[in-house]
Amino acid sequence: MNPPILKKHGSKRERNWQGHAFFSGGFRPFFLFGALFAILSIALWLADLLDYSSLDTSLAPVDWHKHEMLFGYTSAVIAGFLFTAVPNWTGRFPVVGWPLIAIFVLWLAGRVAMLMGDGVPYSIAATIDAAFLPILGTVIAREIISGKNWRNLRVLAPVLMLGAANIWFHIDIANGGLGTAPIRLGFASILVLLMLIGGRVIPSFTRNWLARREPGKLPKPFDLYDTITVAASAIALGVWTAIETAPLLGTVFAALGVAHIIRLGRWAGLRTLSNPLLLVLHIFYAFVPIGFLTLAVGMLWDSPAINTGALHVFGIGATGGLTLAVMIRASLGHTGRMLASDRLLNVVMVAVILSVTLRVIGAVWPELDWAITGSALAWIIAFGLFTFRVGPWLVKPRAAR
Repeated sequence: MNPPILKKHGSKRERNWQGHAFFSGGFRPFFLFGALFAILSIALWLADLLDYSSLDTSLAPVDWHKHEMLFGYTSAVIAGFLFTAVPNWTGRFPVVGWPLIAIFVLWLAGRVAMLMGDGVPYSIAATIDAAFLPILGTVIAREIISGKNWRNLRVLAPVLMLGAANIWFHIDIANGGLGTAPIRLGFASILVLLMLIGGRVIPSFTRNWLARREPGKLPKPFDLYDTITVAASAIALGVWTAIETAPLLGTVFAALGVAHIIRLGRWAGLRTLSNPLLLVLHIFYAFVPIGFLTLAVGMLWDSPAINTGALHVFGIGATGGLTLAVMIRASLGHTGRMLASDRLLNVVMVAVILSVTLRVIGAVWPELDWAITGSALAWIIAFGLFTFRVGPWLVKPRAAR
């Protein structure tokens, strides 16, 4: 077999994929369809909530909503990010072409299967859906191990844990459970992944930009403080998976919230005010400590409503916001465009902040049902504008500079 022909796109090597540009990088299909699914899933959920239509799935509508946002949307963005980042970490070729198509189709099949209701037996739908994350983890592990990039193996742990949470969810539902503990494990896995990736890329991107400007405070790199903070967070979130609420755990989460505020302060975010593309990374990471503090209040006051609000701080603010910010930045850079935001992309970020704010209001004061509707609409607007602005770049060949 002849070795693959290499071609240069900036400093990035790619396999000689002769097919459509859409499958020349994992970020393209997973970011675009992840965003489209984010719109569709919330639109369907909102329509069911307002009694305009009903979700005819094997799961109760609220369970489908929780599952698809955690294990559907988020897993797509994780896949797109890892397929793009791992080649840079390892120096190996990216996964493109038919292998990428096969993995993407598996993710897409999972989304369709989970929507089919009685059209597909739950055992089959669950099997299709649950297969994606373990297969993704296996592929990424092969790339990291083959590239002897041992230090990045730690990123795999929360990805595989997310896959285990998904399998656990389906088993629990099939046995008459509510899937609440697996959902908490799903949140925990995603949050730890955000802490690891965020702690790496946010200070790195910020340092690279600030180094070209006037002297001043620079972000501190990942060090012992970060290691202890992330490890303590992972342990506490693991306990939370087993014990939904407890005053002592609330106190621990309050301390972790303060620890992550200190961590964020070490990254010189205030110096990025003139760069919206960088600033939003700091803003959306701030929803990690805000979520911890909100959860602490909910536990200490024994308030299920505030606890629900905390989950949406984690889900919309931290996860939704950071994934959107990363998708925008990666899409700009890897399609040959300048790393700069514009008015439309700024509106995307403001819409996410509005969405999380309204959803917390709706959780704490459920009588204000307009707040939940407004939150859903703001989310749809954010991802709709992202798709409108970035989508065309993802389906076209890389722009020449």
